Amino acid sequence: MVPPCINKYYIMDLQPANSLVRYAVAQGNRVFMLSWRNPDEGLANRGWDDYIEQAVIRAILLDTEARRIPTAPGAGKLRETMAGTRNSRGGKKTRKRAADAAVLKAMLGAFPGDGLRALRDRAVLAIGMAAALRRSELVALSVENVALVTEGLRLTLEHSKTGAAEIAVLEGAGLRPKTHLLAWMSAAGHDRGPLFRRLSRRDELTDDPMSDRAVARLVQAAARKAGLDERQFGGHSLRAGFLTESAASGATIFKMQEVSRHKTVQVLSDYVRSADRFRDHAGQRFL
Repeated sequence: MVPPCINKYYIMDLQPANSLVRYAVAQGNRVFMLSWRNPDEGLANRGWDDYIEQAVIRAILLDTEARRIPTAPGAGKLRETMAGTRNSRGGKKTRKRAADAAVLKAMLGAFPGDGLRALRDRAVLAIGMAAALRRSELVALSVENVALVTEGLRLTLEHSKTGAAEIAVLEGAGLRPKTHLLAWMSAAGHDRGPLFRRLSRRDELTDDPMSDRAVARLVQAAARKAGLDERQFGGHSLRAGFLTESAASGATIFKMQEVSRHKTVQVLSDYVRSADRFRDHAGQRFL
């Protein structure tokens, strides 16, 4: 249950005669209550979208994770409804900042050492960006989906938004995604099952895969440790980072599409136009 932002959670459970909580429980429902915190200066720049995404929808996802439900029923519809409300009122959707090559290098450097968590986190960041993966695709990878090739890696996606696919991940001299992944796999020592696994509070390996929300939290934590504004980043920043960097490097839309697997090139064209905005500018000869 989500109480109004101006009320405390117990507004839903004041007295037995008018308790919405009591009524819901009596109908056989398992009830969780969201409690709003008192906003302070640290929340001064948060908007209504943040309250929905970071509180309401996050609470739904945490509940489903705790009960091991694969997806949150209705969460997608809730996002669509809120997006429609925002658009009808003329609100502007906040786009998360892309973790391009420079940003990702800083993020990788924010997790030094050879500890299990540091190795895993660096591998997640590097593979997520180098393969332009969605959060759900990243956490769905299994060890069996990874093939080593001379040029880098070949990842097989069995379940994704656009269907099964195979992605070529190039091992370069910069971000070195293959090196980071092999270091994690060697330390973890698992030869089957989820590739990126949840660690206990004592950094012990578990059999459970990371959640997609854990990836988003990791990206924000990496940004914070790297001295960046974590509020500007999210789970999509890794995928957007690959597209932003490849467009700035002069890659064609079609080569970008091979990795990103977008069904149309319309979204990709926005990245290319953004990268080309100052390239061969019409006013370069006189401004």
